[in-house]
Amino acid sequence: MEKYSCIIIEDEPLALERTQNFVNKIPFLTLSETFDNALEGLSYLKSNKVDLLFLDINMDELSGIELLESTTITSQVIITTAYQKYALKGYELSVTDYLLKPFTFERFLQAVNKAEENLSIHKVDPQLDFIFIKTENRLEKITLSDIIYIEGMRDYRRIHTVNKKIMTLQNFKALEQIIPSNLVCRVHKSYMVALNKIDSIERSRIRIADQIIPISETYKESFFQKINNDS
Repeated sequence: MEKYSCIIIEDEPLALERTQNFVNKIPFLTLSETFDNALEGLSYLKSNKVDLLFLDINMDELSGIELLESTTITSQVIITTAYQKYALKGYELSVTDYLLKPFTFERFLQAVNKAEENLSIHKVDPQLDFIFIKTENRLEKITLSDIIYIEGMRDYRRIHTVNKKIMTLQNFKALEQIIPSNLVCRVHKSYMVALNKIDSIERSRIRIADQIIPISETYKESFFQKINNDS
């Protein structure tokens, strides 16, 4: 059975204990760490790969929503909160599910099964040099080394490759999960770029294929860390 790692970020001791007990009942989940504040959880996520994140919203210093907005989270995210009012914002941030406290184990299991399905679908074989992207009524094959950059256009993403452009409804989070992060990197809420196709970088701008693409503050640190590590 495939095992998936998870962490819990929750500042209420009883809620943390309840979620932890639920996780321990799921045979395909392995609990890596728990955190009672978002800052420590964020630090952990920056240096550790996690398949699934259980995230509370109302926390001191940094809220769950602020954590999701402050960095690229490629993990599946299940929000756990007592407040319905954040549901729309959560879905705007492409969370996997939204659990209202106090939630039952049955409802918890439903959310976890959804995350497990997403993880199995998006699992990338490192030996493959191509992916399939949903576009219109078909799946379009894309050679990974052909990708130049990906552009957000309202509800669509446009994938620019060396020989074609493909429109898809798959969001950036889904694309980040199927495209290896050592090849293509998020640099802005509306852009991902292929690292080996970058011509130059000046301040907060990337020149790639005769296009100028901005680097936003949200993604600047992780982007420069990646190119420095790769170089």
